[in-house]
Amino acid sequence: MRHEKIYRGEIYLAKLDFVIGIKQGEVRQVLIIQNNIGNYFNDTVIIAVITSHIQKSDLPTHVRLSYGYGLVKDSIVMLEQLRTVDKRRLGIRVDSLNNKDLLKVNRSLLISIGIVPG
Repeated sequence: MRHEKIYRGEIYLAKLDFVIGIKQGEVRQVLIIQNNIGNYFNDTVIIAVITSHIQKSDLPTHVRLSYGYGLVKDSIVMLEQLRTVDKRRLGIRVDSLNNKDLLKVNRSLLISIGIVPG
């Protein structure tokens, strides 16, 4: 098992090739949403995809982030786009969300997985 220091709420660059709908070899910004215990003991992490295409409809599963998080421009965390990926797919750590934005992610995640209505 890999004992890497990866924390919930961190933004990473990740190679998401071999996924339908994503160009092969494409590197994307992702948000770590798995808990820290899972991040420590597992070889995989659960992530949400981040997109800079903010013209997409505002869904209750979207959280807007400003470019101040090391993002090239304003972006959206898409909590309806959850994936489990091997840690080897993660590249550099870009930044970490503040508590206010992490709370928004938590609310949108609850909607995404059907715990609370959207």
